[in-house]
Amino acid sequence: MNKAFKFRLYPNADQRTLLAKTFGCCRFIYNKMLGDKINHYEETKGNLKTTPAQYKAEFEWLKEVDSLALANEQLHLETAYKNFFRDKSIGFPKFKSKHRGNHSYTSNLVNGNIAIADGFLKLPKLGKVKIRQHREIPYEYKLKSVTVSLTPSGKYFASILYEYEVSVQPIKPVEVLGIDFSMPELYIDSNGIMPEYSRPYRQAQKKLAKEQRKLSRRKKGGVNYQKQKRVVARLHEHIANQRKDFLHKQSRQITNAFDAVCIEDLNMKGMAQALNFGKSVSDNGWGAFTQMLNYKLAEQGKRLMKIDKWFPSSKTCSSCGAVKAELPLSERIYRCDCGFVCDRDVNAAINIKNEGMRLLA
Repeated sequence: MNKAFKFRLYPNADQRTLLAKTFGCCRFIYNKMLGDKINHYEETKGNLKTTPAQYKAEFEWLKEVDSLALANEQLHLETAYKNFFRDKSIGFPKFKSKHRGNHSYTSNLVNGNIAIADGFLKLPKLGKVKIRQHREIPYEYKLKSVTVSLTPSGKYFASILYEYEVSVQPIKPVEVLGIDFSMPELYIDSNGIMPEYSRPYRQAQKKLAKEQRKLSRRKKGGVNYQKQKRVVARLHEHIANQRKDFLHKQSRQITNAFDAVCIEDLNMKGMAQALNFGKSVSDNGWGAFTQMLNYKLAEQGKRLMKIDKWFPSSKTCSSCGAVKAELPLSERIYRCDCGFVCDRDVNAAINIKNEGMRLLA
């Protein structure tokens, strides 16, 4: 199995200069290869095979940065091409911009060129970079690669990928939990419990709007514009960290308490667009929450069961099994002709649990 550890980097001035050059070279080689591929296809209708090495004669400054970082850009581009032709809905590969998104590059371990020890991370071309190591790496873990990134707020991070062997024995599900997605509380489970979700984006919305107004008044490209841009980025980063902290803690509590978790296989992007609930859906982070649940349960031999999104969990009576023809969103209490009365979302969570147990059997 693979596991990544993310640590903060503290490069000196020379190392920051070289990192900026590496980010730029990786972006350049990706865009250059993509542009050449597009031109070649328009002329011949064929696929052009490109490698970073063939560009180094023309652009000698490419030799100043880590060659493995450039090689990984080629692999990323080929993967993007394959994904597009496998599923056109993913979209055609796009050119990378220096003005948006995180800057990053990946380098692989070759002959001890990457190592972590004594509070430093050894990287190709950069040498030893100071690192904040907040946890020890088990000695049996084998280092594979490292991804260095720069966030919009100006922080450097290293995501170090390790490989390790583990024998996970599947656990027979005894304690099963059903979870129904809920807009205000993130979820409601089959026991009627809902987390106290702080909704960090909604809480910070006024402050964020104030800082964004300041940014809009700055002259684009100026020194004050860049400073204010980092202020807005740090605020967004703080909101994201609050959300991830909450989701990690909730997913860990559920994983430790239950052998299997059943959820609906929802299309959150489509839901956000169709119901015009984009901010609320994004603030909840349901997609990230299910990913965390999935890998944490798998590490312990437990299961995450996804129920078909067309399963009528809300319309079905969890007591007698009757299915209503219509159930408007405004009706928050489920009432059945059999006399069963329950909160709408709790009833749905119970149905999700029952359907999951049926599939597990």
